[in-house]
Amino acid sequence: MSYIDNLIELALLEDAAYEDLTANATILSLQRGIAQITAKATGTLSGCEIAQQVFDTLDTLDTTIQQQWFKNDGDVVQVGDVIVELTGNLRALLAAERTALNFMQHLSGIATATQAFVNVVQGTDCLIADTRKTTPGLRLLEKKAVIHGHGINHRMDLSSGMLIKENHIEGSGSITDAIHACFKNNHDVWVEVECETEDEVNEAVQSCPDIILLDNMTPEQVQRCRHLVPDSILLEASGNITLDNARLYAETGVNRIAIGAITHSSPSLDLSMHVQAIAMNVAANDES
Repeated sequence: MSYIDNLIELALLEDAAYEDLTANATILSLQRGIAQITAKATGTLSGCEIAQQVFDTLDTLDTTIQQQWFKNDGDVVQVGDVIVELTGNLRALLAAERTALNFMQHLSGIATATQAFVNVVQGTDCLIADTRKTTPGLRLLEKKAVIHGHGINHRMDLSSGMLIKENHIEGSGSITDAIHACFKNNHDVWVEVECETEDEVNEAVQSCPDIILLDNMTPEQVQRCRHLVPDSILLEASGNITLDNARLYAETGVNRIAIGAITHSSPSLDLSMHVQAIAMNVAANDES
C-alpha cells in the first residue's frame, strides 16, 4: 500500500468507519443515496484528490460510489458552490463523510491561507514559502495544499537541504565554520543560513551560501540587508510576518517569505455534505 492508502485506512479505522452503529441501525443495507459536498465559505480547495480516494475505499458494499467532481484542487469556491456529487450506498457515503471532509476542510484551509498571502504580495517578485511546521504524518498533503494555494515548498524534510539555524551555529562555533562544514559535507543539496543581525549577514555573505534567511527582522532591516546580499544569493525573510505587513517585506526586494502559520495555524475551510435517499423498490424495502 502507498503512503496515502495507509493514511486513509488509518483515518477510517480511527473513525470506526466500518462499524457505523448509527447508520447500520437506521439505514437498510441496500439503501442508496445522493450526496453533495458544498462550500459554506469562500476559499481555495485542496484535498479533493484524497477525498475521492476515501470514497473509493468505502466502495465495499456491493455498489459503486459514482463521483462527479465540479471543482478541483486549486480552484476557488464561493458560498453555495457544489464541489462534488456522489451517488451510491448510503451507509458507505455516511461512513466516508467525516474522514473525507476532515481532509478537505483542513487542507483547503491551508490552501486558502496560502492564497491570501500570495494575493497580498501580488505584483512583486516575492514568493510565499511554507516551513516544516506541519502536522506529523500529514506533511506531504499539507505541502501540496500550499502548492494549491499558489505558494512554494521549502525543504520537505531534513535531508532535502541544509538550513543552518542558531543552534547549529552554536554547535559549530560560527556562521563561517557552519557554512564551510555544510559545503564540505554535502555538495548535492542547497545550503541556507539563518541570520538575525546585519553583522551576521555580512559574515554569511563572505562564505557564499545558496540562501540567506533573515529571521525576525523588521522591513527596514530587511531593506538594508537586501543591499548587502548579492543577487547570486537567494534572500528569504521569516518571523512575525502577517497578512498586515507581508507586503512591506515583499517590497524590500526579498526573494521569498517563509510563513509557518499557513500550515500550523490555518483555520479549516467550512464545507458540508448533505444526502438524499433514493426511493427503493418494494423488494428492497422488505429487507431487514
